[in-house]
Amino acid sequence: MSAGPTIHPKRPEVVTDGVASSRPRWLEIATSGDHKDVGRMLIAGSLAFLALALIEFLLIRLQLAVPENTMIEPVTFNRLLSVMGVSLVVLFALPLVLGLYTYLVPLQIGARALAFPRLANLSTWLYIVGGAILYTSFVYTPPEAGINPLPPLSDTAFISNNGVDVWITAVGLSVLGFVLLAINLLVTLRRLRAPGLATRRLPPFAFSAGVSSWILLIAGPAMLAALVMLEMDRRFEGVFFDPGGGGAPTYWQHLSWIFMTGCYLLMVIPAAAAISEILPTFARKPLISRRAVNLSLAATGAIGLLAWMQNMLTASIPIGWLYFAMAAALLLIVPVGVLFVNWLATLASGAIELRAPMLFALAAISTLSIGLVAELFHAVIPVNWLLADTADATAATGYVVVGGPVLGGIAALHYWFPKLTGRFMGESLARFSLVAILIGAHLTLLPMFLAGLDGQQADVYKYFEDDLYADGVVGTFQSLDTYNLISSIGALVLVTGIVMSLVNAARSAGHGRRAGHDPWRGDTLEWLALSPPPPHNFDVVPDVRSDEPMRDIRDAVKRRHPPVPASRAKSGEPVA
Repeated sequence: MSAGPTIHPKRPEVVTDGVASSRPRWLEIATSGDHKDVGRMLIAGSLAFLALALIEFLLIRLQLAVPENTMIEPVTFNRLLSVMGVSLVVLFALPLVLGLYTYLVPLQIGARALAFPRLANLSTWLYIVGGAILYTSFVYTPPEAGINPLPPLSDTAFISNNGVDVWITAVGLSVLGFVLLAINLLVTLRRLRAPGLATRRLPPFAFSAGVSSWILLIAGPAMLAALVMLEMDRRFEGVFFDPGGGGAPTYWQHLSWIFMTGCYLLMVIPAAAAISEILPTFARKPLISRRAVNLSLAATGAIGLLAWMQNMLTASIPIGWLYFAMAAALLLIVPVGVLFVNWLATLASGAIELRAPMLFALAAISTLSIGLVAELFHAVIPVNWLLADTADATAATGYVVVGGPVLGGIAALHYWFPKLTGRFMGESLARFSLVAILIGAHLTLLPMFLAGLDGQQADVYKYFEDDLYADGVVGTFQSLDTYNLISSIGALVLVTGIVMSLVNAARSAGHGRRAGHDPWRGDTLEWLALSPPPPHNFDVVPDVRSDEPMRDIRDAVKRRHPPVPASRAKSGEPVA
């Protein structure tokens, strides 16, 4: 009978740390195919674009702080809104998720590299160039067609400048890079797993990488096709979205909302997977059912992608398809409910340790729950007809963005920061930033719910002091001034909290308290590697025997090297 897991080289290779590089470190990272360098580039780029998006968000909220404000020109408002939408979704949320996947998935599955290292580097630079093109456009003509440039309003008949073309190019390059990276992750997960690491034993985060990659493989090409068709309509007399030429504007809506729905899922699924890694580690108790969690992540991806028409319930599509979209959205209650039950059951009777990753994970759960419940209401057709394109819908999506890529992403950064840098993030500053983010999020988004119920449209440039909107009760009215002022103050608090987390990460990377290779005593394979890991990740690749390989390895080490009894240690007696 074996005393524990065996470890052996999966691929014999010679490594050395003694040869000094002749190139600067920044140039090495920029041209590296090492998945850790690629992951660092994606994460750093996503946080940089988040900082820019926060500036745009603050300017938009300052414009809406008081009625009839003239601080920002209408065209400037549209440009800020258009660029902020791309920045938050395509340039922040997606690369943050993919950067964490790229860095951690090979470590979690016991691989020494990605399947296609150079392709990973190319994917990253496509994303960086796309973001640079978008922000360079402020020198000449930024996009101004909104978060989703719907035809025919985005046609040259209405917008003759190059702003929409910039939007198409920036999004197209970034999405192409993400699709290539998704292929890379899928092949890595399929071909480079450690011996014994069956699919059923994959950690939730690595499993979610497969689910997210399949979503990108479906949603990404749909968006690329839509972008090519839109550019052909604009510049080459195409008729894809022209009703007079046999096309239809709803074609763009279908294709673009498939992609946007995929982005929405990539905000929720990776955050849920990271939470599923953090909770058992800090509750000192395994997940009640890892298999149920992984199946729920897969079901959320499959069913959620079928609900893309939830965003089109006010469009001119057959009523049968509207009911199909509503049914698919409502069916998501089942897998999401299974996730929440697993989390709560894992926390019950656990020895909970309230460190920063755990606090951010709990905050992410509470914030996501509000957003998902609000989205559930919007999936009901009559409710959607009343509240579509109002500030209420914006608030529902805002709660998911704050709960998913913001709080969930920061929780993941705190949890895996020792593995990325070899240091801890600051605990005290983390708690202050968490409080500011939660207070700011609720102050920003709850008044938007109320303003939407009172009739305020989404993405408006300004409102008038004398405009009163019915609040649903005959004969009574409510002004929007107070709601927007509170929301703008909350936005300032929210941005302050996020900036505190960014400062914490930047400061801790060079000056944080040093961490060992296994600071949290997690049960997944990335904690076997050094912090940060060497270029080859592992000197030996472990042989996986259960869902908790690191626990098996620790138990085997204890059996082979039992602790020295205190009496013998004090007497100085030699121990065999």
